[in-house]
Amino acid sequence: MTKRIALATSADHPELHEHDLPLVDALRAAGLDPVAEVWTDPSVDWSAYDAVLLRSVWDYHVRYDEFTEWLGLVDKGGVPVFNNSDLVRWNGDKRYLVELRERGVAIVPSQIAAGACLREVVAGLDGQEIVIKPTVSASARHTVRGVAGSEELSRAMDDLPEVVYLVQPFVQEIVTDGEWSLMFIDGEFTHAVVKRPAAGDFRVQMEYGGVSVLAEPSPDVLESAKAALEAAGAGSLYARVDGVVVNGRFLLMELELIEPYLFLPEFPAAAHKLAAAVADRV
Repeated sequence: MTKRIALATSADHPELHEHDLPLVDALRAAGLDPVAEVWTDPSVDWSAYDAVLLRSVWDYHVRYDEFTEWLGLVDKGGVPVFNNSDLVRWNGDKRYLVELRERGVAIVPSQIAAGACLREVVAGLDGQEIVIKPTVSASARHTVRGVAGSEELSRAMDDLPEVVYLVQPFVQEIVTDGEWSLMFIDGEFTHAVVKRPAAGDFRVQMEYGGVSVLAEPSPDVLESAKAALEAAGAGSLYARVDGVVVNGRFLLMELELIEPYLFLPEFPAAAHKLAAAVADRV
């Protein structure tokens, strides 16, 4: 029988984001029956599927408790989730970066600050240009940049919700050289892009005017990205390793294991590799 695969998506993209459409065709070519399903739709019978592949669930971070409860529901039904739900839960909070640092991964220097302690942590960095971002977030939501101790940053912090944050130095190389994203399927490197922000901005996401181009990473960058992925353990079906090169050293910014944009339209061969990997696992 043809295996049915639920492609979990958000209500904003009920038919999937257009950038995931190459994967739909690739899954069909691999002999699978992919169906887009909105993860928040209570009428969906997830147990009717042979597996759930997380794709355009780009609202998980704003409904995080609900999202983790939903993962539990799918787990209870005995349906495998890709990436697996334990790995997804671990990856959902950026405090994993500190764990990876303890495992020997070079990361962008990071401090964790609960909302009530955020101003105290920032005060200790007086005069430094920093970035503040929630540990549970995506697409630069509630992310601010400024000089610690400045009135401008203080005003920006007034609008931040009281959650847990990462506080990091602003890495100028993101603007001058760009941020790397390296894609892996079943632990094997497939392709990479360099993402650059729009003029006058620091956010590389497309919705803020950022642009991305395919690029070939140096052997050192590739090895560092592989090491970061291996440090996470528990073999992932797909992964995107984001980082920046500072003084010749690749520093991890994020390890995307939940619903990363994988730049499949830019590199169609990766869609077929991912589809084949899904077929092998179901």
